Amino acid sequence: MRRCIGCMESKEKKALVRIVADADGGVLLDRTGKAQGRGAYICPDPGCFRLARKKKAIARNLGITVSESDLDRLSEEFETYGEK
Repeated sequence: MRRCIGCMESKEKKALVRIVADADGGVLLDRTGKAQGRGAYICPDPGCFRLARKKKAIARNLGITVSESDLDRLSEEFETYGEK
């Protein structure tokens, strides 16, 4: 079980999307769930992403500073996450 950083609901790991802070200080969506780096879990719902962004939960849970441009890119990727 993992907790969504947006809505704070506990769900199965498979039901959540992992956001990873890689060694270079960047952030990315981990589609495999196996990427190296510190991760945070979030529901595959754009509303949860917006809530996590508003609460600054992404940067806090990853332990890094996340730029607005990285958050915008993640938001775009998140909107199309289920389509791929």
